[in-house]
Amino acid sequence: MIHSVRFIALLDTNVIYPIISRDLLFWFAYYDLYTPKWSNNIFDEWRDVMIRKGVSESDAINRTNKANLAFPDACVKNYESLIENLKLPDEKDRHVLAAAIKINANIIVTNNLKDFPASYLDSFGLKAKSLDDFFTDIIDLNQDKAIEAFREMVLHKKNPPLDAFVVLDQFRKINLNDTANYLHALL
Repeated sequence: MIHSVRFIALLDTNVIYPIISRDLLFWFAYYDLYTPKWSNNIFDEWRDVMIRKGVSESDAINRTNKANLAFPDACVKNYESLIENLKLPDEKDRHVLAAAIKINANIIVTNNLKDFPASYLDSFGLKAKSLDDFFTDIIDLNQDKAIEAFREMVLHKKNPPLDAFVVLDQFRKINLNDTANYLHALL
């Protein structure tokens, strides 16, 4: 059950980028709806994606640094020795599972569910969820705080300024339909 900062979620690169999904992840964490975790490997991938999408290297580094400053305990350390013995459909995802195992995470939040077979994750006491399912679980269990966090996030959208309905449309554009619909119903 997702109900507090005691709930630990390892965030895969594909949920940290794009910006709009990362913003809601970070605002939900700021409101103590869960504890975010990531690794240097995940942030290296995030930096690479940003650079491929046209973000300058210095801006990409600045963004990852800001995330680590905002959540100083989020970066998982000393998980590398676990990577080699893990078996996943895509070997490049083993570092994600290793970091989750190291910190005894409750969940891996990823949009590549096929790369994290449920039966294999079960052997480590882990589950994987899509970002849309993760968000709707958080909202379902913490409606008041979740909508407060969402509203605060929207207030901080200043470049350009956005209203809640534009942000909800942005969620829909990245397939966060259930999240957008749930938040919309609560507004």
